[in-house]
Amino acid sequence: MKNTNLIQDNINNLTDFWKTVGTPFLSYHKNDTFEYCKIENSGWPNKLWLRKDITKKDLPDIIKTMQSNSGLVLPHWDIFGTKSFEILEVYGFSLKTEQIAMALQLNEKFKLEHQLSFKKIDNEQDAKIWSELYPNAFGYVISKEILIQHYTNVHFYLVSNEDQPIGTFMLFQTGKTIGIHGVGVIPEMRRKGFAEEIMKFALNLAIDLKADYALLQASAMGKDIYTRLGFQDLFVIKNYILKAE
Repeated sequence: MKNTNLIQDNINNLTDFWKTVGTPFLSYHKNDTFEYCKIENSGWPNKLWLRKDITKKDLPDIIKTMQSNSGLVLPHWDIFGTKSFEILEVYGFSLKTEQIAMALQLNEKFKLEHQLSFKKIDNEQDAKIWSELYPNAFGYVISKEILIQHYTNVHFYLVSNEDQPIGTFMLFQTGKTIGIHGVGVIPEMRRKGFAEEIMKFALNLAIDLKADYALLQASAMGKDIYTRLGFQDLFVIKNYILKAE
């Protein structure tokens, strides 16, 4: 596995996804130091990110932007070997969440065990169902307007069990790589093997879309599933917010 290329592919897929989603809402902005996307009435993506390692001189502009755009999260890619995240912790940032960026080379398709049904979102009614279910799994909102804007360049899927919606996922393709995002199952339907089944379906779909690698950013809750499916760790993402004053 070419880790250096896959590290960059992982970051590019994730940040291109944010940029793609934010652009129609005039919510994507870029300067010489960083980029950010803040969509009103949505809890996602709402990120501010850098393409390089962070330094002290970057902080005043970053802090000013985050103060004037409440809810922005700064992901720190731990790929430079510098522990530069320590600068953030000294200058008034606190760690919100931590993820592991992972990659899987796509080869053979997975066998599906459960009788789940998968529906690609392509209309406003289904977008509404998807956007109302998503916060039950993740605790934040992705507005239905985002889905409506991006039927063609993002694969949004609603997952049901016996006609009852139980979960979601999103696929975003960049070249020969596919990012798998927003894989979630509502709390009352967890621990039944559904999340793993959703991942297998998503990976089979990625193979159908002629991707060579699947990429994702795993929470602690989901990491065991991805490791079991063959994903390998690439790097750590530390997500920071400004401490409340």
